[in-house]
Amino acid sequence: FVVGEDMRPRIDAFVRRLAGAGRQVYIVCPRVEDNDDAQGLRAVEEYAARLGAKTFPDLRVGWVHGRLKGKDKETAMRAFAAHELDILVATTVIEVGVNVPNAALMVVENADRFGLSALHQLRGRVGRGAHKSYCVLFSEAQGETARARLKIMGETGDGFAIAERDLALRGPGDFFGQRQHGLPDLKIADLATDMHVLPEAAEAAQTLLAADFTLAGHPGLRAAVARLFASASGV
Repeated sequence: FVVGEDMRPRIDAFVRRLAGAGRQVYIVCPRVEDNDDAQGLRAVEEYAARLGAKTFPDLRVGWVHGRLKGKDKETAMRAFAAHELDILVATTVIEVGVNVPNAALMVVENADRFGLSALHQLRGRVGRGAHKSYCVLFSEAQGETARARLKIMGETGDGFAIAERDLALRGPGDFFGQRQHGLPDLKIADLATDMHVLPEAAEAAQTLLAADFTLAGHPGLRAAVARLFASASGV
């Protein structure tokens, strides 16, 4: 479900109801720490403290993120897996390799700040047991593309379909998170429909580089690559 702040009281009540039934909840934030330059973005440590003190003082709230020392991270994850915590506030550090079948709700804050691939991975952390599970994406994004992207998550659970539609919406530069680094728009190929061409293109590139690594014999291509790297480095 993709929801706005007007749904916050209902989602908070839903969290409490699930916890009362013995289930557990992940809450994912886009930041580790508060930052004045990122107003409105949830940060793990501060948000976990607020939830534990004000919103859910009767529930057991913990937190984990990638900057923790390995031992502290493992302690937090083991506590959640052992049901010593009702709610785990985290960054995307939990998007792979985490298996807690009792977790039945994934809440993602500022969901528009995550790629659809990451959201799909996060969603896969719930629904791993016998209990009906849910994923709630909070977003106040006003942009048409941002809303369209999140809508995709509510319409399909097919990771390939999500990637294809995200690519069609945003283009290859945005899809790989590198438009600002000079990745060009494709003039002929469409990655949403021409994925089968990629292995052939990669093989052709490898063959060419094996024979002419510096592209000395291909001045036009060499110049194009130089322009691309100059753009990527901001030169």
